[in-house]
Amino acid sequence: MPAKLLKEVEGEVTQLLSDLIKINTTNPPGNETEAARFLAENLSRDGFDCEIFESAPGRGSLVTRVKGSEEKPSLLLLSHLDVVAANAEEWSVDPFGGVVKDGFVWGRGALDMKGMTAVEVMVLKLLKRNNVKLKGDVLLAATADEERGGVSGVDYLLRRYPEKIHAPYVLNEGGGSAISTGRRNLYVVQTAEKGLVWFKVKAKGVPGHGSMPDAADNAILRMSKVIERLGGYHAPVTLVPAVARFLRALAEEDTALQEPLSRLLANPKSSVQVLDELSEVATSLREEIEPRLKMTVAPTMVRGGVKENIIPSECETVFDCRILPGQTVDQALTLLKGLLSDIDQDRLTFEVLQAQEPSESPVETPLYNVISRVLGEFDPGCGVAPMLMTGGTDSRFFRKTGSVCYGFFPRLPGAPYERIITTEHGIDERVSVENLVFGTSVLYETVRKLMS
Repeated sequence: MPAKLLKEVEGEVTQLLSDLIKINTTNPPGNETEAARFLAENLSRDGFDCEIFESAPGRGSLVTRVKGSEEKPSLLLLSHLDVVAANAEEWSVDPFGGVVKDGFVWGRGALDMKGMTAVEVMVLKLLKRNNVKLKGDVLLAATADEERGGVSGVDYLLRRYPEKIHAPYVLNEGGGSAISTGRRNLYVVQTAEKGLVWFKVKAKGVPGHGSMPDAADNAILRMSKVIERLGGYHAPVTLVPAVARFLRALAEEDTALQEPLSRLLANPKSSVQVLDELSEVATSLREEIEPRLKMTVAPTMVRGGVKENIIPSECETVFDCRILPGQTVDQALTLLKGLLSDIDQDRLTFEVLQAQEPSESPVETPLYNVISRVLGEFDPGCGVAPMLMTGGTDSRFFRKTGSVCYGFFPRLPGAPYERIITTEHGIDERVSVENLVFGTSVLYETVRKLMS
Protein backbone atom coordinates (compact mmCIF):
# COMPACT_ATOMS: atom_id res chain seq x y z
CA MET A 1 0.00 0.00 0.00
CA PRO A 2 1.47 3.40 -0.96
CA ALA A 3 2.64 5.67 1.85
CA LYS A 4 0.39 8.54 2.85
CA LEU A 5 1.01 11.99 1.39
CA LEU A 6 1.05 14.83 3.91
CA LYS A 7 -1.73 16.79 2.26
CA GLU A 8 -2.20 18.82 5.42
CA VAL A 9 1.06 20.73 4.73
CA GLU A 10 -0.03 21.90 1.27
CA GLY A 11 -1.15 25.38 2.25
CA GLU A 12 1.77 26.04 4.60
CA VAL A 13 4.59 24.90 2.31
CA THR A 14 3.02 26.67 -0.69
CA GLN A 15 2.72 29.95 1.20
CA LEU A 16 6.25 29.60 2.58
CA LEU A 17 7.69 29.21 -0.90
CA SER A 18 5.57 32.04 -2.32
CA ASP A 19 6.77 34.41 0.41
CA LEU A 20 10.39 33.32 -0.06
CA ILE A 21 10.28 33.98 -3.81
CA LYS A 22 9.02 37.52 -3.11
CA ILE A 23 12.36 38.29 -1.45
CA ASN A 24 14.62 39.17 -4.37
CA THR A 25 17.96 37.47 -3.73
CA THR A 26 19.40 37.76 -7.24
CA ASN A 27 23.13 37.12 -7.07
CA PRO A 28 24.92 39.42 -7.57
CA PRO A 29 24.44 41.15 -5.19
CA GLY A 30 22.59 38.41 -3.28
CA ASN A 31 21.08 40.18 -0.26
CA GLU A 32 20.39 36.77 1.25
CA THR A 33 20.23 38.12 4.81
CA GLU A 34 16.68 39.34 4.27
CA ALA A 35 15.58 35.84 3.26
CA ALA A 36 17.54 34.31 6.15
CA ARG A 37 15.78 36.62 8.62
CA PHE A 38 12.41 35.75 7.13
CA LEU A 39 13.12 32.04 7.65
CA ALA A 40 14.43 32.62 11.17
CA GLU A 41 11.21 34.39 12.10
CA ASN A 42 9.14 31.64 10.51
CA LEU A 43 11.05 28.88 12.30
CA SER A 44 10.97 30.71 15.64
CA ARG A 45 7.20 30.21 15.72
CA ASP A 46 7.92 26.49 16.11
CA GLY A 47 10.50 27.11 18.83
CA PHE A 48 13.67 26.92 16.73
CA ASP A 49 16.76 28.88 17.73
CA CYS A 50 18.29 30.12 14.48
CA GLU A 51 21.66 31.71 13.82
CA ILE A 52 22.53 33.93 10.86
CA PHE A 53 26.16 34.21 9.77
CA GLU A 54 27.16 36.99 7.39
CA SER A 55 30.31 36.64 5.31
CA ALA A 56 29.78 40.29 4.30
CA PRO A 57 26.99 42.83 4.92
CA GLY A 58 23.79 41.39 3.44
CA ARG A 59 25.36 38.00 2.63
CA GLY A 60 23.70 35.98 5.36
CA SER A 61 23.25 32.22 5.81
CA LEU A 62 20.80 30.66 8.27
CA VAL A 63 21.65 27.61 10.40
CA THR A 64 19.52 25.72 12.92
CA ARG A 65 19.00 22.15 14.11
CA VAL A 66 16.87 19.61 15.94
CA LYS A 67 18.93 17.84 18.57
CA GLY A 68 19.19 14.07 18.71
CA SER A 69 20.70 11.54 21.14
CA GLU A 70 24.00 11.31 19.20
CA GLU A 71 23.58 7.56 18.65
CA LYS A 72 23.69 8.17 14.90
CA PRO A 73 25.68 10.51 12.63
CA SER A 74 24.06 13.88 12.04
CA LEU A 75 22.26 14.85 8.83
CA LEU A 76 22.30 18.26 7.16
CA LEU A 77 19.40 19.52 5.03
CA LEU A 78 21.17 22.01 2.77
CA SER A 79 19.84 24.66 0.39
CA HIS A 80 20.82 28.07 -0.92
CA LEU A 81 18.87 31.33 -0.80
CA ASP A 82 20.39 33.18 -3.75
CA VAL A 83 18.99 32.95 -7.28
CA VAL A 84 20.10 33.86 -10.78
CA ALA A 85 18.80 36.95 -12.57
CA ALA A 86 15.40 37.04 -14.27
CA ASN A 87 14.27 39.43 -17.00
CA ALA A 88 10.67 40.30 -16.11
CA GLU A 89 9.89 41.24 -19.74
CA GLU A 90 10.48 37.60 -20.77
CA TRP A 91 8.19 36.09 -18.13
CA SER A 92 4.42 35.61 -18.23
CA VAL A 93 4.28 36.43 -14.48
CA ASP A 94 6.32 38.63 -12.15
CA PRO A 95 9.44 36.48 -11.46
CA PHE A 96 9.51 37.82 -7.90
CA GLY A 97 5.77 37.88 -7.32
CA GLY A 98 5.45 34.42 -5.75
CA VAL A 99 2.42 33.83 -7.95
CA VAL A 100 0.37 30.70 -7.24
CA LYS A 101 -1.81 29.66 -10.17
CA ASP A 102 -2.75 26.62 -12.25
CA GLY A 103 -1.46 24.32 -9.52
CA PHE A 104 2.08 25.80 -9.56
CA VAL A 105 4.16 28.26 -7.58
CA TRP A 106 5.86 30.51 -10.14
CA GLY A 107 8.98 32.57 -9.73
CA ARG A 108 12.74 32.71 -9.78
CA GLY A 109 14.04 30.09 -7.40
CA ALA A 110 10.91 27.92 -7.39
CA LEU A 111 13.07 24.98 -8.46
CA ASP A 112 16.58 26.35 -7.92
CA MET A 113 16.28 26.18 -5.06
CA LYS A 114 13.84 27.96 -2.77
CA GLY A 115 11.36 25.17 -3.42
CA MET A 116 13.66 22.73 -1.67
CA THR A 117 14.35 25.29 1.07
CA ALA A 118 10.60 25.44 1.79
CA VAL A 119 10.36 21.64 1.80
CA GLU A 120 13.35 21.25 4.14
CA VAL A 121 12.01 23.88 6.54
CA MET A 122 8.67 22.06 6.55
CA VAL A 123 10.40 18.73 7.27
CA LEU A 124 12.26 20.24 10.23
CA LYS A 125 9.02 21.65 11.63
CA LEU A 126 7.25 18.30 11.28
CA LEU A 127 10.05 16.49 13.12
CA LYS A 128 9.53 18.85 16.05
CA ARG A 129 5.74 18.97 15.92
CA ASN A 130 5.54 15.18 15.84
CA ASN A 131 8.09 14.75 18.64
CA VAL A 132 10.18 12.37 16.57
CA LYS A 133 12.84 10.80 18.81
CA LEU A 134 15.98 11.40 16.82
CA LYS A 135 19.16 9.41 17.33
CA GLY A 136 21.23 12.09 15.65
CA ASP A 137 21.05 15.81 15.06
CA VAL A 138 19.18 17.07 12.00
CA LEU A 139 20.65 20.36 10.83
CA LEU A 140 19.25 22.88 8.38
CA ALA A 141 21.34 25.42 6.49
CA ALA A 142 19.94 27.91 3.97
CA THR A 143 23.01 29.62 2.60
CA ALA A 144 24.28 32.48 0.47
CA ASP A 145 26.21 32.64 -2.77
CA GLU A 146 25.81 29.18 -4.31
CA GLU A 147 25.06 30.65 -7.73
CA ARG A 148 28.43 32.44 -7.76
CA GLY A 149 30.56 29.61 -6.41
CA GLY A 150 29.65 29.39 -2.72
CA VAL A 151 32.76 31.18 -1.42
CA SER A 152 30.61 33.63 0.58
CA GLY A 153 28.23 30.90 1.71
CA VAL A 154 29.03 27.26 2.41
CA ASP A 155 32.77 27.65 1.90
CA TYR A 156 32.82 30.53 4.40
CA LEU A 157 30.76 28.58 6.94
CA LEU A 158 32.92 25.46 6.73
CA ARG A 159 36.08 27.52 7.15
CA ARG A 160 34.83 29.72 10.01
CA TYR A 161 32.06 27.75 11.75
CA PRO A 162 32.45 24.05 10.85
CA GLU A 163 30.87 22.93 14.13
CA LYS A 164 27.67 24.77 13.15
CA ILE A 165 27.17 23.22 9.75
CA HIS A 166 29.24 20.07 9.22
CA ALA A 167 27.50 16.69 9.13
CA PRO A 168 28.51 13.21 7.88
CA TYR A 169 25.34 13.07 5.74
CA VAL A 170 24.07 15.89 3.52
CA LEU A 171 20.94 16.18 1.39
CA ASN A 172 21.07 18.97 -1.18
CA GLU A 173 19.88 19.92 -4.66
CA GLY A 174 20.62 18.25 -7.97
CA GLY A 175 18.55 15.07 -7.89
CA GLY A 176 15.35 13.42 -6.72
CA SER A 177 13.30 14.02 -9.84
CA ALA A 178 11.75 11.07 -11.65
CA ILE A 179 11.92 10.03 -15.27
CA SER A 180 8.74 8.52 -16.63
CA THR A 181 9.68 5.62 -18.89
CA GLY A 182 6.10 4.82 -19.81
CA ARG A 183 6.21 1.66 -17.66
CA ARG A 184 7.18 3.05 -14.27
CA ASN A 185 9.06 5.95 -12.72
CA LEU A 186 12.83 5.99 -12.36
CA TYR A 187 14.05 8.37 -9.65
CA VAL A 188 17.58 9.72 -9.85
CA VAL A 189 19.74 10.54 -6.84
CA GLN A 190 22.65 12.87 -7.54
CA THR A 191 25.73 11.09 -6.19
CA ALA A 192 28.39 12.84 -8.27
CA GLU A 193 28.96 16.08 -10.14
CA LYS A 194 31.33 17.33 -12.77
CA GLY A 195 34.13 19.71 -11.97
CA LEU A 196 34.58 22.96 -13.83
CA VAL A 197 37.28 25.08 -15.35
CA TRP A 198 36.23 28.57 -16.37
CA PHE A 199 39.03 30.16 -18.34
CA LYS A 200 39.72 33.11 -20.60
CA VAL A 201 41.81 33.08 -23.75
CA LYS A 202 43.08 36.44 -25.00
CA ALA A 203 44.30 36.82 -28.58
CA LYS A 204 46.65 39.66 -29.52
CA GLY A 205 47.04 41.30 -32.93
CA VAL A 206 48.11 44.53 -34.60
CA PRO A 207 45.51 47.26 -35.19
CA GLY A 208 44.84 48.86 -38.52
CA HIS A 209 42.20 50.54 -40.67
CA GLY A 210 39.18 48.42 -41.50
CA SER A 211 39.51 49.34 -45.19
CA MET A 212 42.99 47.74 -45.37
CA PRO A 213 42.64 44.44 -43.49
CA ASP A 214 45.75 42.85 -44.98
CA ALA A 215 47.95 45.55 -43.45
CA ALA A 216 46.89 44.58 -39.92
CA ASP A 217 46.83 41.46 -37.76
CA ASN A 218 43.19 40.83 -36.81
CA ALA A 219 42.86 39.44 -33.28
CA ILE A 220 39.29 38.36 -33.98
CA LEU A 221 40.43 36.07 -36.80
CA ARG A 222 43.01 34.52 -34.49
CA MET A 223 40.35 34.07 -31.83
CA SER A 224 38.03 32.40 -34.36
CA LYS A 225 40.63 29.63 -34.70
CA VAL A 226 40.72 29.24 -30.93
CA ILE A 227 36.93 29.04 -30.69
CA GLU A 228 36.75 26.55 -33.55
CA ARG A 229 39.45 24.37 -32.01
CA LEU A 230 38.10 24.32 -28.46
CA GLY A 231 34.39 24.55 -29.25
CA GLY A 232 34.73 21.75 -31.77
CA TYR A 233 36.74 19.46 -29.52
CA HIS A 234 35.21 16.00 -29.04
CA ALA A 235 36.58 14.49 -25.86
CA PRO A 236 36.86 10.71 -25.56
CA VAL A 237 33.92 8.98 -23.89
CA THR A 238 34.41 7.76 -20.33
CA LEU A 239 31.74 5.84 -18.44
CA VAL A 240 32.01 6.84 -14.79
CA PRO A 241 30.34 4.43 -12.30
CA ALA A 242 27.32 6.64 -11.54
CA VAL A 243 26.51 7.06 -15.24
CA ALA A 244 27.01 3.35 -15.97
CA ARG A 245 24.60 2.44 -13.16
CA PHE A 246 22.06 4.98 -14.41
CA LEU A 247 22.24 3.63 -17.96
CA ARG A 248 21.84 0.05 -16.77
CA ALA A 249 18.77 1.05 -14.75
CA LEU A 250 17.33 2.91 -17.73
CA ALA A 251 17.90 -0.07 -20.02
CA GLU A 252 15.89 -2.27 -17.66
CA GLU A 253 12.93 0.13 -17.84
CA ASP A 254 12.28 0.20 -21.57
CA THR A 255 12.70 -2.55 -24.15
CA ALA A 256 13.34 0.08 -26.84
CA LEU A 257 16.42 1.21 -24.91
CA GLN A 258 17.84 -2.15 -23.89
CA GLU A 259 19.75 -2.95 -27.07
CA PRO A 260 21.33 0.48 -27.78
CA LEU A 261 22.20 1.15 -24.15
CA SER A 262 23.69 -2.34 -23.78
CA ARG A 263 25.92 -1.59 -26.76
CA LEU A 264 26.95 1.71 -25.22
CA LEU A 265 27.77 0.06 -21.90
CA ALA A 266 29.78 -2.66 -23.61
CA ASN A 267 31.57 -0.28 -25.98
CA PRO A 268 31.59 3.39 -24.95
CA LYS A 269 33.26 4.28 -28.26
CA SER A 270 29.96 3.50 -29.97
CA SER A 271 28.35 6.49 -28.25
CA VAL A 272 27.87 8.63 -31.36
CA GLN A 273 25.86 5.97 -33.16
CA VAL A 274 23.92 4.97 -30.04
CA LEU A 275 23.04 8.58 -29.20
CA ASP A 276 21.80 9.10 -32.76
CA GLU A 277 19.49 6.12 -32.28
CA LEU A 278 18.32 7.42 -28.89
CA SER A 279 17.35 10.74 -30.43
CA GLU A 280 14.69 8.86 -32.39
CA VAL A 281 13.24 7.50 -29.12
CA ALA A 282 13.52 10.70 -27.08
CA THR A 283 15.53 13.77 -28.04
CA SER A 284 15.67 14.99 -24.44
CA LEU A 285 17.16 11.66 -23.34
CA ARG A 286 20.07 12.11 -25.69
CA GLU A 287 20.60 15.64 -24.40
CA GLU A 288 20.68 14.29 -20.85
CA ILE A 289 23.12 11.44 -21.53
CA GLU A 290 25.67 12.97 -23.92
CA PRO A 291 27.34 15.55 -21.60
CA ARG A 292 27.58 12.90 -18.87
CA LEU A 293 29.87 10.77 -21.05
CA LYS A 294 32.76 13.16 -21.59
CA MET A 295 34.50 16.42 -20.83
CA THR A 296 32.78 19.38 -22.50
CA VAL A 297 34.08 22.79 -23.58
CA ALA A 298 31.81 25.66 -24.60
CA PRO A 299 32.57 29.31 -25.45
CA THR A 300 30.24 31.50 -23.40
CA MET A 301 31.47 35.12 -23.72
CA VAL A 302 33.31 36.95 -26.51
CA ARG A 303 34.60 40.49 -26.47
CA GLY A 304 36.67 42.29 -29.11
CA GLY A 305 36.88 45.46 -31.17
CA VAL A 306 36.45 49.13 -30.31
CA LYS A 307 35.09 50.74 -33.49
CA GLU A 308 33.47 49.79 -36.78
CA ASN A 309 36.46 50.74 -38.94
CA ILE A 310 39.36 49.56 -36.76
CA ILE A 311 40.95 46.13 -37.07
CA PRO A 312 41.07 45.00 -33.39
CA SER A 313 44.38 44.30 -31.69
CA GLU A 314 42.76 42.26 -28.95
CA CYS A 315 39.92 39.76 -28.56
CA GLU A 316 39.05 37.57 -25.61
CA THR A 317 36.73 34.62 -25.08
CA VAL A 318 35.57 32.93 -21.90
CA PHE A 319 35.07 29.16 -21.98
CA ASP A 320 33.14 26.84 -19.70
CA CYS A 321 34.81 23.43 -19.38
CA ARG A 322 33.27 20.59 -17.36
CA ILE A 323 35.26 17.53 -16.34
CA LEU A 324 34.25 14.07 -15.15
CA PRO A 325 35.04 12.41 -11.84
CA GLY A 326 38.42 10.79 -12.26
CA GLN A 327 39.74 13.74 -14.25
CA THR A 328 41.57 16.64 -12.63
CA VAL A 329 41.67 20.37 -13.29
CA ASP A 330 45.40 20.19 -14.05
CA GLN A 331 44.86 17.42 -16.61
CA ALA A 332 42.12 19.44 -18.29
CA LEU A 333 44.27 22.59 -18.47
CA THR A 334 47.18 20.67 -19.98
CA LEU A 335 44.88 19.19 -22.62
CA LEU A 336 43.20 22.50 -23.45
CA LYS A 337 46.47 24.36 -23.84
CA GLY A 338 47.79 21.53 -25.98
CA LEU A 339 44.86 21.89 -28.36
CA LEU A 340 46.00 25.47 -29.05
CA SER A 341 49.71 24.70 -29.36
CA ASP A 342 49.89 25.50 -33.08
CA ILE A 343 47.89 28.77 -32.97
CA ASP A 344 50.52 31.49 -32.55
CA GLN A 345 51.30 30.75 -28.91
CA ASP A 346 53.18 34.04 -28.52
CA ARG A 347 49.94 35.85 -29.41
CA LEU A 348 47.70 34.00 -26.92
CA THR A 349 47.35 34.26 -23.16
CA PHE A 350 45.46 31.81 -20.95
CA GLU A 351 43.83 32.78 -17.64
CA VAL A 352 41.95 30.49 -15.25
CA LEU A 353 38.93 32.32 -13.79
CA GLN A 354 37.61 29.56 -11.53
CA ALA A 355 38.35 25.88 -11.10
CA GLN A 356 36.60 23.17 -9.11
CA GLU A 357 37.50 19.51 -8.98
CA PRO A 358 34.72 16.96 -9.65
CA SER A 359 33.22 15.22 -6.62
CA GLU A 360 31.52 11.93 -5.89
CA SER A 361 29.88 10.06 -3.02
CA PRO A 362 29.48 6.29 -2.63
CA VAL A 363 26.13 4.65 -3.28
CA GLU A 364 26.50 1.87 -0.71
CA THR A 365 25.36 3.84 2.34
CA PRO A 366 22.49 3.68 4.86
CA LEU A 367 21.17 7.00 3.52
CA TYR A 368 20.95 5.78 -0.08
CA ASN A 369 19.26 2.57 1.09
CA VAL A 370 16.64 4.52 3.06
CA ILE A 371 15.98 6.83 0.09
CA SER A 372 15.37 3.81 -2.15
CA ARG A 373 13.09 2.15 0.38
CA VAL A 374 11.01 5.26 1.06
CA LEU A 375 10.56 6.05 -2.64
CA GLY A 376 9.29 2.49 -3.09
CA GLU A 377 6.70 3.10 -0.38
CA PHE A 378 5.36 6.25 -2.03
CA ASP A 379 5.66 4.95 -5.60
CA PRO A 380 5.44 1.14 -5.47
CA GLY A 381 7.55 -0.60 -8.10
CA CYS A 382 9.57 2.48 -8.99
CA GLY A 383 13.26 2.36 -9.86
CA VAL A 384 16.05 4.34 -8.20
CA ALA A 385 19.43 5.08 -9.76
CA PRO A 386 22.45 7.30 -9.06
CA MET A 387 23.11 10.22 -11.37
CA LEU A 388 26.05 12.42 -12.32
CA MET A 389 25.16 16.11 -12.37
CA THR A 390 26.67 18.09 -15.24
CA GLY A 391 26.72 21.29 -13.18
CA GLY A 392 28.02 21.90 -9.69
CA THR A 393 26.51 22.43 -6.24
CA ASP A 394 27.67 23.25 -2.73
CA SER A 395 27.88 19.50 -2.07
CA ARG A 396 31.46 19.56 -3.37
CA PHE A 397 32.62 21.50 -0.29
CA PHE A 398 31.23 18.81 2.02
CA ARG A 399 32.55 15.93 -0.08
CA LYS A 400 36.05 17.37 0.40
CA THR A 401 35.59 16.90 4.15
CA GLY A 402 34.41 13.29 3.76
CA SER A 403 30.66 13.83 4.01
CA VAL A 404 28.30 11.66 1.98
CA CYS A 405 26.25 14.09 -0.13
CA TYR A 406 23.25 13.35 -2.30
CA GLY A 407 21.12 15.61 -4.44
CA PHE A 408 17.56 14.71 -3.48
CA PHE A 409 14.52 16.96 -3.96
CA PRO A 410 11.83 14.30 -4.59
CA ARG A 411 9.57 15.17 -7.53
CA LEU A 412 7.08 13.27 -9.63
CA PRO A 413 7.71 13.17 -13.39
CA GLY A 414 6.08 14.98 -16.26
CA ALA A 415 5.78 13.50 -19.74
CA PRO A 416 7.77 10.34 -20.63
CA TYR A 417 11.52 11.07 -20.83
CA GLU A 418 11.00 14.71 -19.97
CA ARG A 419 14.28 16.44 -19.20
CA ILE A 420 15.61 15.95 -15.68
CA ILE A 421 16.43 19.66 -15.53
CA THR A 422 13.64 21.75 -17.03
CA THR A 423 13.04 25.36 -16.04
CA GLU A 424 15.91 25.88 -13.57
CA HIS A 425 17.44 29.24 -14.53
CA GLY A 426 14.85 29.50 -17.30
CA ILE A 427 11.84 31.64 -18.14
CA ASP A 428 8.67 30.98 -16.11
CA GLU A 429 10.46 28.80 -13.55
CA ARG A 430 7.86 27.01 -11.44
CA VAL A 431 7.19 23.98 -9.27
CA SER A 432 3.87 22.21 -8.84
CA VAL A 433 2.05 22.31 -5.53
CA GLU A 434 1.68 18.55 -5.94
CA ASN A 435 5.45 18.19 -5.95
CA LEU A 436 5.85 20.41 -2.90
CA VAL A 437 3.55 18.04 -1.02
CA PHE A 438 5.23 14.96 -2.52
CA GLY A 439 8.70 16.30 -1.80
CA THR A 440 7.85 17.17 1.80
CA SER A 441 6.23 13.78 2.37
CA VAL A 442 9.09 11.72 0.93
CA LEU A 443 11.83 13.80 2.52
CA TYR A 444 10.15 13.76 5.94
CA GLU A 445 9.80 10.01 5.87
CA THR A 446 13.40 9.60 4.66
CA VAL A 447 14.77 11.73 7.50
CA ARG A 448 12.49 10.11 10.09
CA LYS A 449 13.52 6.57 9.14
CA LEU A 450 17.21 7.35 8.83
CA MET A 451 17.51 9.29 12.07
CA SER A 452 15.16 7.51 14.47
